[in-house]
Amino acid sequence: MWFALVVLLVLLAVIALGVVAFNRLRTADVAAEEALGGIDVQLTRRADLIPNLVNTVKGYAAHERTVLDEVTEARAGVSKATGKGSVEEKAAAQARLDRAIFDVLAVAEAYPDLKASASFLHLQTELSETEEALAFARQYYNDAAGRLNTLVSTLPWMLFNGAAGVRKREFYEAPAGQETPPTVEF
Repeated sequence: MWFALVVLLVLLAVIALGVVAFNRLRTADVAAEEALGGIDVQLTRRADLIPNLVNTVKGYAAHERTVLDEVTEARAGVSKATGKGSVEEKAAAQARLDRAIFDVLAVAEAYPDLKASASFLHLQTELSETEEALAFARQYYNDAAGRLNTLVSTLPWMLFNGAAGVRKREFYEAPAGQETPPTVEF
C-alpha cells in the first residue's frame, strides 16, 4: 500500500515537473519570438521613413541617382527579411540599409539648403529615434534569446526541449563594421 502511494506521488511529481518545464520553455520561446518581432517592427518603421528621406534629398540631388537607387533596393531587402527571414538575413538587410542611409546623408552634406530644411531635420530626428528603438529591440531580443538558451542548456529543463519543441536561438549580431551606427555631422 505504501509502496503504491510512493510510486503514485513520484509519478505525479514527474508529471508536474514536465508540465512546469514545458510551460517555462514555451513561454521563453514565445518571448524570444516576440522580441524578434520587435526588431521587425523597428526595421519596417525605419524602412518606411526612407522614402520620405529620399524624396526630400531627391529634389536637391537629382544627379545622385545611384545612391537613391541603392536605398530603394536596400529597403526592399529589409521588407523581404522581416517576418520570415532568419536573424542573419535581418542583420544583413539592416547592414545594407545602414550603408544606404549613410550614403544619402553624405549626399545631403553637400547641400546646405537641404541640411537647413525643416522636413529634412524632422526626418533626421525620426530616423535617430528609430535607430535608438532598433538598438533597444535588438538588446531585448538578445536578452530573451539568452534566457531561452540558458533554459535549453540547463537541467532539468534541457530534458524537456524535445517535448516542448524548443531549441537554442541565434543572438542578433551586427555584421562586421556595423557595431555602431555611422555618424554624420550636419
